[in-house]
Amino acid sequence: MKVAFITRLNLYKIAGGDTVQIEQTAKQLRNIGVEVDILRSIDNIPYHDYDVLHFFGIPRPGDMVTHSRKAKMPFVISTIHCTYGDYYKYNRKGIGAFFSRLNSDSMEYFKTIARWLVGKDHRPSLHYFLKGQRKSIIEALETANYILPNSESELNRLKEIYTPNVHGLVVTNGINPEKFPYDPSVRKDDNLIVCVGRIENRKNQLNLIKALNNTQYKLVLIGAPSANQMDYYKSCKDVAAPNVIFAGKAPHDKMVAYLQKAKVHVLASWFETTGLSSLEAGIMGCNLVITDKGDTRDYFRDDAFYCDPADPASIKKAVDEASSAPLSQLLYNRIINEYTWRKAAEQTLNAYELAIK
Repeated sequence: MKVAFITRLNLYKIAGGDTVQIEQTAKQLRNIGVEVDILRSIDNIPYHDYDVLHFFGIPRPGDMVTHSRKAKMPFVISTIHCTYGDYYKYNRKGIGAFFSRLNSDSMEYFKTIARWLVGKDHRPSLHYFLKGQRKSIIEALETANYILPNSESELNRLKEIYTPNVHGLVVTNGINPEKFPYDPSVRKDDNLIVCVGRIENRKNQLNLIKALNNTQYKLVLIGAPSANQMDYYKSCKDVAAPNVIFAGKAPHDKMVAYLQKAKVHVLASWFETTGLSSLEAGIMGCNLVITDKGDTRDYFRDDAFYCDPADPASIKKAVDEASSAPLSQLLYNRIINEYTWRKAAEQTLNAYELAIK
């Protein structure tokens, strides 16, 4: 079987969780005998060379509709339906004042056009211009052979917001256990708090900094600033007290070393479908503080400490509880057994086989 992954233009220039999901899924599919090419949405794709097309990120439906209409062949969508949650409700300055008046689909429509106008993405199709974001999403969801959300929660949300007329199969996110060699004999530092993720408004590092400023904790932020949000990065730097460390985009071994020593990992985002860095921290023996917005409970159940991303006091309370609590062996075991990229690849292959029947 041969599959074309069709991805956003800036997949590597502005790398994110979808970049990891795409690369790791492709790697593990190849390990089980599937040929995979990772292509950009602007590439001239020889559709006849492939058995299945695989798209990623339903918030960018224009390319999905364009390619699937041209190809007239089986296709699946890893939906990765992640929104900004309540971010613009609480951040109404500048562009936030404009976006706060829009629903999420209208906001994404304007963002798609804006990326083209400033030269950061290719021109959307005329069909997308005329049909708009919401109708394009519905067309993509309803015409896909299968959609592959990361959780039942995400699947139900898509059905509720857009259309119940979908064929959905959950494909879980994962980790590579061999890349995270946790040593339980190393003593954890109860006051070392780590947050791994690109520094951007959706990840909400600003409220995390406000929550832990001038406390007994050492907060280490691992991740590069988003190229499109340098003002947000500056706001984080301006607010941060001396106990906040900006480690930048650390090499993998350095990130693992931080997770090995840290007692707590925090991902207080405005919204998460999973939070890959939370899975990675969980397998390194960290207690997890995570947002209560999105699909996180499908993965972490009662084995994490949930916070309200809008409230620094809620974040601080969750960190205090996680720092003083024993480590969760149940969480570690569940990640090892249920959330690996190998398992995700097997689930994805099953969807391909059903799509071409």
